[in-house]
Amino acid sequence: MPLHRDDPRTLGGYRIVDRLGSGGMGVVYLGRSRSGREVAVKVVHAQYAQDDVFRTRFRQEIAAVRKVSGAFTAPVLDADPEASRPWMATQYVPGPALSDLIRGTGPLKGARLRLLALGLVEALRDIHRAGVVHRDLKPANVLMAEDGPRVIDFGISRAAGNQTLTETGNMIGTPPFMAPEQFEDARSVGPASDVFSLGALLVFAATGSGPFDADSPYLTAYRVMHEEPSVDAVAEPLRSVLIRCLAKKADERPGLEELGREFAEALPEPAAGDQETVTLRLPPSGPAPDEPARAAAAPPRDRRSRLRRWPVLAGTAGVLAVAVTGYVLFDPFQRPDGSRSTASAGSTPSHSASRGTSRWDPLPAGWKPWRTSVYGAALSGVTGTMNDDGAFSGNTLSCAMGEDALYCGGSGVLPVRVDGATGRLAWRADSVPSGVARENYDSTVLGEHDGVLLVRQSVVSSTGADRAAKVLALDSGTGELLWSRKMDDDTVQPALVGDLLLVPDGKRVTARDPRQGTARWTTDLPAAPAYYCGFHEIGGRPYAGCFDPGSSPSRTEFYAVDPADGTTRKVSVPDRDLAYVGDVDGDLVFLASDGQDGSAFEDSVPTEDSAYTEVLLIDPKTGTVRSKSLPGSPHGAAALVGGVLCFASSNGRVTAHEPGTGKRLWATTTSLEQPGTPVADERGRTLFAASASGRVAALDKATGRLLWESSARAAQVIRTSFHPAQVYPDGGSLVVLSPDGTVFALDPAHPDREPLSG
Repeated sequence: MPLHRDDPRTLGGYRIVDRLGSGGMGVVYLGRSRSGREVAVKVVHAQYAQDDVFRTRFRQEIAAVRKVSGAFTAPVLDADPEASRPWMATQYVPGPALSDLIRGTGPLKGARLRLLALGLVEALRDIHRAGVVHRDLKPANVLMAEDGPRVIDFGISRAAGNQTLTETGNMIGTPPFMAPEQFEDARSVGPASDVFSLGALLVFAATGSGPFDADSPYLTAYRVMHEEPSVDAVAEPLRSVLIRCLAKKADERPGLEELGREFAEALPEPAAGDQETVTLRLPPSGPAPDEPARAAAAPPRDRRSRLRRWPVLAGTAGVLAVAVTGYVLFDPFQRPDGSRSTASAGSTPSHSASRGTSRWDPLPAGWKPWRTSVYGAALSGVTGTMNDDGAFSGNTLSCAMGEDALYCGGSGVLPVRVDGATGRLAWRADSVPSGVARENYDSTVLGEHDGVLLVRQSVVSSTGADRAAKVLALDSGTGELLWSRKMDDDTVQPALVGDLLLVPDGKRVTARDPRQGTARWTTDLPAAPAYYCGFHEIGGRPYAGCFDPGSSPSRTEFYAVDPADGTTRKVSVPDRDLAYVGDVDGDLVFLASDGQDGSAFEDSVPTEDSAYTEVLLIDPKTGTVRSKSLPGSPHGAAALVGGVLCFASSNGRVTAHEPGTGKRLWATTTSLEQPGTPVADERGRTLFAASASGRVAALDKATGRLLWESSARAAQVIRTSFHPAQVYPDGGSLVVLSPDGTVFALDPAHPDREPLSG
């Protein structure tokens, strides 16, 4: 890939020639020494260079690879872990990843499978002799060079005698190729764990499917720990050897010396004249998205004639890994089944990404890439504590995109306007009563209409016993207070629907003019105040969704509200745990879950633990219910986007279903961690989702093809389900909010353009 404008031109004495790939933790460049030797130079992203734990892991990776020197591993040639941007140079290996090879040409057999098996045994023998355990041996971490395989990516390996960085209990590895002990106790991982991974990898190489493949990493983990491997497609006598490698107990697996002998017997040398060649045929868009750190780079022309044993297409040679050395690694390898994306994550946009084509809209006038912080301009910074599971409990954020600007509030955060084109902080509202501490203040942005920003404000007394809630109307251009109204009840949430501001007062709801605050009508909401209620806009009409928090399953009631006079009409909804996600062709769309509560509120839907089993379509006029099952029980943040049901799970997998039939349309694995609800651009052709680290992914809505992933731009990574990362389309640009309060603008045609800090 071509170099970007801000890429280094030299590093550590190496001239930087090309980009080989970009992952969540760093960028890999093709470098050339003064003598002309080609190397792969891995450079850590700037935001991780300031993280002491990350630096420690990077030093560990360098130390681990330096200990290993063998014919079937890629050695470290140079490194500087103490640089402002730590980097490491390794041998450049021209050749595809095993995962790409299998995807392009099918399973291996004969001489090719023998070379792979014996080469990996030798590589693991060298690794273990150095006192290192790889811990993530998988097809994406094996490069197929012309003279045999190369094992790469020691990013999560550890020296056998040093367990310091594995005592946190984090699960590290790739589920279909992890040994059972890796799920139980990371500290018990040893050389036998790599033998288990080798067995799973060779089953995949010989058949095209892993021995424990499943639709989700969680089911895969269960199968690894409790079920027998699926190896019927492997011919004897190799099958018996691999079954022993896949024994649940580590002490029942064979050692590498024994394995070498058994592989040599099970996979004999081919007879003269039976040598086979391989032509790698990959989909035109590149490697699969479950390998976000892999990228394609053509080998130098004078080397192409030498790629005889593993000849590859010029556009797919030279695959190289970016080590993923983050805090928790859970990167499931999905089988290539035709329903997944085949784009290369981290790659630059394809030719269709240029401004002159139809996918991307023009940028707003005066637009430039920018980055700022909501907290930096508002009342407080990030405060809170980490829970036992590593999640964050503290400040919450509430934002909405208005006309050319993002408006935000939150706990301890005064309402603020951020200009969408420039990132300029236009104003901060001065609406906190005198003497109120920031921890007792909360603001929720309801939306912007006709130059007016509507905000719900609440203040808790110093004793914590009383809560005073108001609705505020602010001039969206200046932040000036136009009017305010007290709210007497918290069981009904205020909402801006069309040109009506709906303000609760006990069982009654008053519709007010957003600019003047005058009442248009008042109506009773039958379910209030016994139920908790929130409003949705469906076809320009307000709907009230109410649920009883004390019932199990949830008792849900829905009411259509006439925007002219407030007349309500009950819509029949089954008494089940349901979450409303939108409407399609006039029908209300609900998701049935395995225990979802709080379904009446819009912000209750995108929770990472939600598993949905059915989709229900309800005719609001007749009450007719059509129910369809959702294959695979998709998890995660759910949204109805352009008539398609989308789910973004916490491990980065995005799944799309047809709401009318429940049929799964596609599933794509990204490297996003803790993604927020997917959204579509204004044309409805492209889906976007953002991660807790501020990384953004773009996918084609029709096919699920991964178009690109940006680098992470959050100042710090905060895991929270209260306000996950959100993407707001703004004309032809994107405005992205990270949980830590970082806000930045991104050009979807050029996602790698670095923003200017505000």
